[in-house]
Amino acid sequence: MQRLAVLGAGSWGTTFAKVLADAGRAVTLWARRASVAERISTTAQNPEYLPGVDLPRSIAATSDLDEAVDGADAVVLAVPSQSLRENLTVFRDQLRPGVPMVSLAKGVEIGTGLRMSEIIERVGGVDPQHIVVLAGPNLALEIAAGHPTATLLAGVDHDLASAVARACATAYFRPFTTTDVVGAEIAGTGKNIIALACGIADGLGLGLNTVASLMTRGLAEVARLGQELGAVPATFAGLSGLGDLVATCSSPLSRNRSLGRRLGIGLSLDEALEASGGQVAEGVVSCRSVRDLAVRHDVDMPVTEAVYRVCYQHLPPAAMIDAIMSRPLSTE
Repeated sequence: MQRLAVLGAGSWGTTFAKVLADAGRAVTLWARRASVAERISTTAQNPEYLPGVDLPRSIAATSDLDEAVDGADAVVLAVPSQSLRENLTVFRDQLRPGVPMVSLAKGVEIGTGLRMSEIIERVGGVDPQHIVVLAGPNLALEIAAGHPTATLLAGVDHDLASAVARACATAYFRPFTTTDVVGAEIAGTGKNIIALACGIADGLGLGLNTVASLMTRGLAEVARLGQELGAVPATFAGLSGLGDLVATCSSPLSRNRSLGRRLGIGLSLDEALEASGGQVAEGVVSCRSVRDLAVRHDVDMPVTEAVYRVCYQHLPPAAMIDAIMSRPLSTE
């Protein structure tokens, strides 16, 4: 696996292209806007998404989809979760049959309840054996700066997941592998919702006990949903579960935590999104789709329900905490 195409030049797509280039792979980065591709080509930077980060000159940037995927050994999908279906309807005719697909998107589709790998399979017409999902602690700016991190690659075909791991392993990027695709995707989706809750608590001026409680009980409910859908319980104690949860709920670099904090200090959802400068906070849409999935499968997810009510039913943030704390006592 020597030549890879990365479709999507946002912060995470650009960062993963850098990781692949640093691993010695030939990388073509596709940007929807020609101006972004031109800037990367001429300056080796993507200041709109990765300010201050120098990219390897070996990365070839283009806005021509055919050029990007031509001859690629694998295609990396780095588009927002809720636009994956729309993008795949465009991409699929250009993708060579049988080419492996690597999904960077984290989410559950609103309305259908489909995970990203399921959308790739159904809309893209891709065999599940040819799909690998990347999860785990993935704060883009830290990885782009070369800070050491471990990550998780999940694939039904473990040999393919291992091949992707070899393709992206660097001195600062250490991939592990698993066959638990369901667990990796549900964990990666749920942690964004819990990060919103932790950000709300921070905006309310609450302390680490509150945040730790939200993280712990949030992880428990995400694991419940995952297990109901067939995930391996141990996955939620690993990189895509606890690891990604700690990073996303704790770091000011986390878009979801930051947006939650804005909600906590009293901004409306529209105001908080506007203050985010156009960056996508996946937890806002995921709290809708995951809540629907939980209702469909009769899984109790109180933190997710409370975040949903803040975002879409105008529940005051302080009342969100009260709603969680006033639930009937139970065993852990």
